[in-house]
Amino acid sequence: MKTLKDLFEHQLKDLFSAESQLLVALPKMVEKANDSKLKKAFEDHLEETKEHQKRLEEVCASMSISTDGETCKAMKGLIAEAESFMKEAEDKNLMDAGLIAEAQRVEHYEISGYGTVVRYAKELGYDDVAAKLQKTLDEEYGANEKLNKLAENRLNREAM
Repeated sequence: MKTLKDLFEHQLKDLFSAESQLLVALPKMVEKANDSKLKKAFEDHLEETKEHQKRLEEVCASMSISTDGETCKAMKGLIAEAESFMKEAEDKNLMDAGLIAEAQRVEHYEISGYGTVVRYAKELGYDDVAAKLQKTLDEEYGANEKLNKLAENRLNREAM
């Protein structure tokens, strides 16, 4: 990598890998969730994640960037942590509280990644790309907020 454009392209590929991994992991979280609202939040985010991946494909195609060749090691680690937790939790209320914690780690990583590529796109003059990526960033913030409300309003207390 020699330029900000190179770094931007690398970050896009990394996010594409992260979203691809999440498409495999989210159904497992849906399956393990006990609370109907949490299950629905994960199902909704699975559908959003499909759109996020599609947007990244569109962005990359418009810039002649291949989505191949990157494996997001951070997402791989976050998913491994979540899978480990899902094997360890014995109580259904604890499972739900822990699933929220694991999912929020993922959301925070994605917020960081999308925030970065939006900034890079703006600095590189790719305003249309920045707007498209901003939409995903806004949805990641929304997913995180939905998880916060579920945790704070009930699920954390039920796990006590």
